[in-house]
Amino acid sequence: MSIKVLAVGAAAALLLAPGAAVLGVATLISPAAAGSGGCMWEGQTTASLGVSGPVPDSLSATNTEGETVTLDPQQLTRAAVIIATGQSENIPARGQMIAIMTALTESSLRVLSNTGAYPDSGNIPNDGDGSDHDSVGLFQQRPAAGWGSVQNLMDPVWSSRAFYGGPSGPNHGSPRGLLDVEGWASMDPGAAAQAVQVSAYPDRYAVNQPIAEKILATLSGVSLSSDLACAKPAGDGSLDLPPGFAGDLIEAAASQLGKPYVWGGGNFNGPTGGGFDCSGLVLYAAYQASGGRIRLPHYSGDQIHSGQSVAWADKQPGDLIFFSYPGAGGPHHVAIYVGGDRILHAPRTGDVVRYGNVGEFAGEIMTVRRLG
Repeated sequence: MSIKVLAVGAAAALLLAPGAAVLGVATLISPAAAGSGGCMWEGQTTASLGVSGPVPDSLSATNTEGETVTLDPQQLTRAAVIIATGQSENIPARGQMIAIMTALTESSLRVLSNTGAYPDSGNIPNDGDGSDHDSVGLFQQRPAAGWGSVQNLMDPVWSSRAFYGGPSGPNHGSPRGLLDVEGWASMDPGAAAQAVQVSAYPDRYAVNQPIAEKILATLSGVSLSSDLACAKPAGDGSLDLPPGFAGDLIEAAASQLGKPYVWGGGNFNGPTGGGFDCSGLVLYAAYQASGGRIRLPHYSGDQIHSGQSVAWADKQPGDLIFFSYPGAGGPHHVAIYVGGDRILHAPRTGDVVRYGNVGEFAGEIMTVRRLG
């Protein structure tokens, strides 16, 4: 059986019977639209991604705790619906990734009934039965909390629209969806998910971010190590890597997205101990981008003396930004600048190599250096 997403709206639904075989999912608009908007992490509405090509038979990815998760076609089809719904609502790709990460955490990307709370929910097409209070569906939303009816919330398109929220969301901001959370695009993805879900376990969403990123990349056909490591606006409004060493530096670092933070981790050839710390990621990227010519020391306090000093106003994608506490003798962190207010870095223990923004270090002293 081949299932296609044909339309999305208040009355649209894609409900599959348990165990249904799914061979392909088509994009809502066109496969060519996938990734056409440029940089995911800039939070632009034009950066919404679509589904391109068939859903694979399986996909395996590793979370931040080192656990490998393998998803089947049914779960990947649910993710495809989340992506396609997001594209129809013009949701930035960052928001699409957060939605996938949330559904992955809440239901393992399954439409769950809850026959204990709602006996009739077992008669609605579903992927299994859950038992979390009175929660149902992909995002484990609660009818009693005002998210919608049981029938609504077991429709993956409807529940995705409810999670995204915003002006066109079915709940009109109450409960608030992702777009109703002020500053969501600048928040850590896990914090943004928690702001919507208000879970008793707020730290659990970030664990699945690397898996969600891989799902989005696979189903959209957009490479996170290139399209998402963008930096400089081009004339047509898209975002591309800068030429030369700076672009190679960003691309090398972006190839390690999702690797866990490991204190002292990383060398010239890649991660050590399974991951990187901030300076380990930078020395790896510089070495790779320069063809082995630049061999930085493995300590941000030493790296800050490398290259040339650059005024804050003159910083360019590919420059290094060092962060120091006021009054401290040296930096405690280093990141790679990728444009706008965005950085690429290995933040801290319990986190992963990811994109962030300089606002995470508000109030600190920021020093820019340029390699090359």
